[in-house]
Amino acid sequence: MDTDKLDAQARNDVRDLRERILTADPATLDLLLRDGRTHYGFQDRDVSDDTLKELYDLAKWGPTSMNQQPGRFVFVRSADAKEKLRPALMEPNQAKMMSAPVTAIIAFDTEFYEQLPAVFPPNPNARDMFAGNPEMAAGNAFRNGSMQGAYFLIAARALGLDTGPMSGFNPAAVDEAFLSGTTWKTNFLCNLGYGDEEKLFRRLPRLPFDDVAKII
Repeated sequence: MDTDKLDAQARNDVRDLRERILTADPATLDLLLRDGRTHYGFQDRDVSDDTLKELYDLAKWGPTSMNQQPGRFVFVRSADAKEKLRPALMEPNQAKMMSAPVTAIIAFDTEFYEQLPAVFPPNPNARDMFAGNPEMAAGNAFRNGSMQGAYFLIAARALGLDTGPMSGFNPAAVDEAFLSGTTWKTNFLCNLGYGDEEKLFRRLPRLPFDDVAKII
């Protein structure tokens, strides 16, 4: 593999991108962030396998430390799977989940480092940094898996899906029901589909810059 040639091509690709696109247009910013909403109810419309695969194939390009990619995704769609998930949710979230065509379990792999030889070849010793240090591995898995969860939400909106992320559930119960026997752990849940606008509420306020940020 000619890594120098690949690196040169990557640099040229970014230069070409910057010549074509410098910033997102206002409508795209509205769709992804400013006017994007958390949905609590969904239309009776299916989300296809192809759309779910396209969603992952877009979200996967978001950066992670050392290209770790610890994010893992379980798409709960069948009636049986929904009933299996229902008891793990707090009561107010059960109806939201049941109304969504798909509920994604956004998880992370605590042994993500087993993939590092394939996804981070620049450092042949990367796996060993984490394999013998479970505390370090756990922190990286959760941090970078959470980042991938955020990319997942943005990618879903970019593809025309509406999202309803949730944290009102019992992670241990979800792990037992869906991830038992694996090294995956649940981070949060996200309903996916085409939102029912009649179930929306007013937009709640966001904190201003001066309350949450400093320039030093």
